[in-house]
Amino acid sequence: MAETEAWQRVAALADIAPGAPFGAQYGERDVVLAVHDGQVYALAGICPHAYALMCDGFITGAEIECPLHAAAFELATGKCLTGPAGTGDLAIYEVRIEGADVLIRSCIAA
Repeated sequence: MAETEAWQRVAALADIAPGAPFGAQYGERDVVLAVHDGQVYALAGICPHAYALMCDGFITGAEIECPLHAAAFELATGKCLTGPAGTGDLAIYEVRIEGADVLIRSCIAA
């Protein structure tokens, strides 16, 4: 990742309710934002198993579940924990909070 890459505002912090995934756009890419234990996470917004929007999924503890086939991914790492997506993890993005805004920049793991 280039240190000079610009941060992009993707949401207002107030729009992301704990326990509820929030869909956003990072450039042309779908991302999903989630809050767990006061930490904001940003992950790829499309399940790697089959096209499903992760923002339509469910958050349980520190995991997000795909709404289509119940694949579960760890919020902090994007690692696939269960389900048919077994061979694919979700990319995660660097997150920064500035005032009331959530900003992200480039994928830090895929």
